Amino acid sequence: MPDRSRPIFHRAVIALTGGRVDTETVRMAVELARSSKAELVGVHVVQIDWTQPLDADIASASEEAQRVLDQAESLAERLGQRMESVLVQARAVGAALVDEAVEREADLLILGLPYRTRFGGDFALGRWILYALKNAPCAVWVVREPMPEEEEGES
Repeated sequence: MPDRSRPIFHRAVIALTGGRVDTETVRMAVELARSSKAELVGVHVVQIDWTQPLDADIASASEEAQRVLDQAESLAERLGQRMESVLVQARAVGAALVDEAVEREADLLILGLPYRTRFGGDFALGRWILYALKNAPCAVWVVREPMPEEEEGES
């Protein structure tokens, strides 16, 4: 029987992609964090191409990245929870998220997963989610966005 007096987590790192699933991911994290006064850290990773130096100027991407972070922070605030936001430049998104969780001593990494299928109908997790599931030293939760309405009835 789980100990309900113990908080689910103390510090969670939330992966922010700028997609529709960010809203659901932040909302869920806030609801869970509120009761235990847990810390939330929203992380947006800007992937740097191998042809550029890792410390390359990301000015063209930074405006979009800042919008992603601002939207998530605003949503958390409207829901009554403070969320720190962090912009990270990296070659690999999954490794950057795991590194951020380790560095911040997070006990939970929350990843949003858009509902997408590959050609042929197979559900696609993607490389960075698989990397995080395999390598994160903390718990990993994957929040999949709801299935589009036109696909719900199909089987």
